[in-house]
Parts: sequence; structure tokens; C-alpha cells
Amino acid sequence: MDALYTAVATATHGREGRAVASDGRLDLQLAPPREMGGDGQGTNPEQLFAAGYAACFAGALGVVGRQAKADVSEAAVTGEVTIGKQGEGFALAVTLRVELPDGLDRETGRALVEQAHQVCPYSNATRGNIPVELVIE
Repeated sequence: MDALYTAVATATHGREGRAVASDGRLDLQLAPPREMGGDGQGTNPEQLFAAGYAACFAGALGVVGRQAKADVSEAAVTGEVTIGKQGEGFALAVTLRVELPDGLDRETGRALVEQAHQVCPYSNATRGNIPVELVIE
């Protein structure tokens, strides 16, 4: 891999702590969601993963859209990250909901979403490790 950028962030005190990026632009109070016994008064790791994956996938969709000369600039990607018990530990599952812009035919849109799934670094990192469902809305 030819490295283009390295993000650096430090988390302290786990799910009930703080996450801070090395440049200070990200500084978040962390808290478990109410569904997991927390007070919900902070951001949780699943929200961060959902936001990062959605943004990255939208970027990948833009790349393949430009290559195909298809305007997907108004597409929206919503990431859903589910955490659950699996055996003695925990596991994740992802659903990416892609809202394609009006005027883009469904077949072309599906092909672009599938191509983006091959290009996106988050998709490449998760492939074969956790289930990722692509939903075109």
C-alpha cells in the first residue's frame, strides 16, 4: 500500500471516556447507548463507525460515478452499524442504505453501488469479516 494519510486518535476509559484526534479537530465524549445500559449522553463507537463508513462509501460512489460519467453528487449514504452478542464476545453487522439521485436509472445505480463496494476501503476492510448489506432506496 502507498500510504496517503494516517489518522491518529486516542480513546481513554473505553465506552465511557473520550476520543480525541491528534489534530484536535475531533474531541468527543463517549458513552454507551441507553440500549446497552448507558445514559446515551455521548457518542458511541458504533455511531463513529457508521458515520465513517457512510462518508467513505459516498466518496467511493463519487469516484466510480465520475469514472462512469454518471452524476451521483446528490446521493446519500446512511450507515447502520449493529452490535450484538456472539458467543462469549460481541460482533458487528452493517447495512448501507444508498439513496440515489433522481434521474439515475436503477440498473446503473446498482452497478455503481456494487463498484463502490469494491473500491471503498471500509468495504475492503470488512469484507469476509462482518456482514455488510447494501440497500438501494
